[in-house]
Amino acid sequence: MTINTTKAANTVRDASDEALQSAQGAVETTRSYANDALDKAGEKVRDLRSSVDPLVDQITSKVQQLASRGIDYANDAKSRAQQQLNRYGDVTGRYVSEQPVKSVLIAAATGAAIAALILIATRNNNNNRNRY
Repeated sequence: MTINTTKAANTVRDASDEALQSAQGAVETTRSYANDALDKAGEKVRDLRSSVDPLVDQITSKVQQLASRGIDYANDAKSRAQQQLNRYGDVTGRYVSEQPVKSVLIAAATGAAIAALILIATRNNNNNRNRY
């Protein structure tokens, strides 16, 4: 019996050693696959980042160009408006110096019209306050 028990114990020990080695091999294989997958994912991230960086630079450049162009257009529009206002001022000044009486009458009529509008607006506003 001792020989059979020893033999059985050795068989069980051998089987458990094989199972342990097999499990360790499976763990190592799984670890290797996981490392490979992580390495590939890291490479993909680096590839994506390297392809995105130039795109971001291009978009930034385009936005800066558009902003610069917009500022230039605004400056041009401001210059044109200023020139036009200067022309209107010159024309008005010439008209006043050539026709002073007519200019005073036009200014007085304009002032009276504005005053009448203000009076009407304030009366309507007062009437609306008294209602509530």
